[in-house]
Amino acid sequence: MSLHSLGPQQGGNNDYLVSRSRAWFAFAMTFALMLFDYIDRQVIVSMFPHLKAAWGLSDKQLGALVSIVSVVVALGAMPVALLADRVSRVKSVVVMAGVWSLATISCMFTRNYAQLFAARAVVGVGESGYGSVGAALIGSLFPARLRSMLLGAFFAAGSIGAVLGVVLGGVITARWGWEAAFGVVGVPGLLLAVLYLFVPDYKTVALQQSTGARGGTLAQLAAALTSSRTLWWTCLGAALQLVVVSTVWAWLPSYFHRAHGTPVDQAAMQAALIVLCSAAGSFFWGVIADLFASSRPRNKLTVLASLCLLTTPVLVVAFGAAHSMNQQFLLIALGGFLMTCAVGPASGVVLDVVHPGLRSTGAAVLSLFQNLFGLAIGPFVGGALSDALGLQMALTIMPAFGVLAALCFRRAARTYEGDLRKMASAAADTTQSAGLAPSQAA
Repeated sequence: MSLHSLGPQQGGNNDYLVSRSRAWFAFAMTFALMLFDYIDRQVIVSMFPHLKAAWGLSDKQLGALVSIVSVVVALGAMPVALLADRVSRVKSVVVMAGVWSLATISCMFTRNYAQLFAARAVVGVGESGYGSVGAALIGSLFPARLRSMLLGAFFAAGSIGAVLGVVLGGVITARWGWEAAFGVVGVPGLLLAVLYLFVPDYKTVALQQSTGARGGTLAQLAAALTSSRTLWWTCLGAALQLVVVSTVWAWLPSYFHRAHGTPVDQAAMQAALIVLCSAAGSFFWGVIADLFASSRPRNKLTVLASLCLLTTPVLVVAFGAAHSMNQQFLLIALGGFLMTCAVGPASGVVLDVVHPGLRSTGAAVLSLFQNLFGLAIGPFVGGALSDALGLQMALTIMPAFGVLAALCFRRAARTYEGDLRKMASAAADTTQSAGLAPSQAA
């Protein structure tokens, strides 16, 4: 691991912080760990029918096994990101990956609901802040013009990991039992954690150079994060849209099993295809958002609002009015492709409007909202609605959160360009304080 100043190298490196080969190695490693982050997080959803039968669990209890990971990630994201921003992003990732992988392996030794719930909480401890720290590394090592696309691809790794988690969980559970599935998916994360030590890091940027705040680190942090309305509206919009995503991802295998009598392993495969559509959508809409933003930056958020609004009727019709299984599957696939539209662009917007020395922390604010008010709410509330109204009705109601997400992104669009100008001014101040030529600024 080596540290680099937060400004591009000279010699025609085209705004990359390090050499292109090292930057892409960092992206590959960060992508791979994100993949296993979500494999370990989502592997449990295809086990729901088995756990329900074995331990007599309610849908609310099953949903809580998914939601607890997101709750702990949300609570731990800020402390981990603060430490990473002030000390080392790479070292923090290595430690986190080791913890969540060992916790996943420990799930195979649990013998009751309370033990499994506690082990899943420790998985969340390990995953705290990983998405925000990984996003900050990508956003800093690569040129700004590639951020939405690369962050879309990075977070698409989460979708692909969820696919693999659902598939592996279903296949392994059907053959060797649900305990074995946790052991199989937990080991690769340990190996990747060791390899991550070779990823390049960047030097910490002093906050007082451009926040204008005096006092301790916490005062400077508060001043930097509260200065942007765009940050908060974007975080809320991203979280509300993830309520839709997490509900569909968590309950789709169970829905296919209950509504259509599909065997558990086949239901997992069908759900995995939908999640794969979500992965493709995450990358595709990141590219589209960048294209629209090239003419005017606020168009990025306008596109997100439109896509979130479109997601809602597609999924409502899919679960509430489709007349055949084939028609329903196609509509759910379309909804899956649309519903991850905000994942990459929202991260790009957040990184655009926070101080360079707080990129991990700014991304952690987004992660807190996404996990506590998005990923944690979907499976649990969806499960509670399922207990009360039935799973099909729950899946018909929950997509309405997309309308609220659209309103938040429309509100964020109003202040985005003004916040971009503030950050451009802050970057110029940082450049002057560091004694760099303008061409060397990040």
